[in-house]
Amino acid sequence: MLAFALHGIAQEESTEQAKPKDKPVRAPFQSGYLIDNQTTFIPSEGTLEYVIQHKFGNFDNGFSDLFGLYAPGANIRLALNYVVLKNVQVGYGLTRLNMYSDFNAKWTILEQTRNNTIPVAVALYGNIAIDGRNENVFGKEYGFTNRFSYFSQLIVGRKLNDWLSIQANASFTHFNKTDSLIDHDKISVGFNGRAQFSPQSSILFQYDIPLKIQGIAEHKEFTKPAKPNFGIGWEISTSTHAFHIYVSSADGIIPQHNALYNQNDWTKGDLMFGFTITRLWSF
Repeated sequence: MLAFALHGIAQEESTEQAKPKDKPVRAPFQSGYLIDNQTTFIPSEGTLEYVIQHKFGNFDNGFSDLFGLYAPGANIRLALNYVVLKNVQVGYGLTRLNMYSDFNAKWTILEQTRNNTIPVAVALYGNIAIDGRNENVFGKEYGFTNRFSYFSQLIVGRKLNDWLSIQANASFTHFNKTDSLIDHDKISVGFNGRAQFSPQSSILFQYDIPLKIQGIAEHKEFTKPAKPNFGIGWEISTSTHAFHIYVSSADGIIPQHNALYNQNDWTKGDLMFGFTITRLWSF
């Protein structure tokens, strides 16, 4: 009887050891970018990513500037990101609008697994941006730290099925220097996702909402409060490239600028074309 008992225990232990490890879900997102947002996706360790983000002018003028494609107010950001450790990425970007230099980092803390041992993916993203305009823009009491702004975000995502992945996020923005009637701080929430309809193509969507929270406001009334940022686009991706073409309502590219300063109202047709191109190299 003792021999049978020992044999049964050994079988249970071998069964537990043979149980396969719950792996991360396959490709909830193909890129770390989703229109104006970040995703929980980070390439494999040792990957260098080159990024081009471009926004054209507003649709307002119609055919006179081909719905903003030839408008003078275009914005562009060039960036490099590098994955220093598994699920940890750092990067630098330079944006035409206000000549923002941004230093950023992203950490995917949790990855959703196939058997729902971990039901969602969780990531943290943050950046520090430096406004590169002439110091006269900042007034008489200029200090170098007036140029700084900060952005931090919690991202929670889930791949619902083979074709649909969604995310929700909450973020905090701070500018060291703003106009006297504009608050320095802003809390925002957002919702976005990706609906895949072929092996290489997907529909992207986003909606970001800057909140009016009186508890952190510096004034009794909100002056020129930022408006929600709506976007919808098309993604084409391969193992090393991703191309997004989209329509969105924010003219900024770095997130804190959109959270505090976006004055475009998408319900009134304040929209613009944009695209994002990413290229990956593994080392």
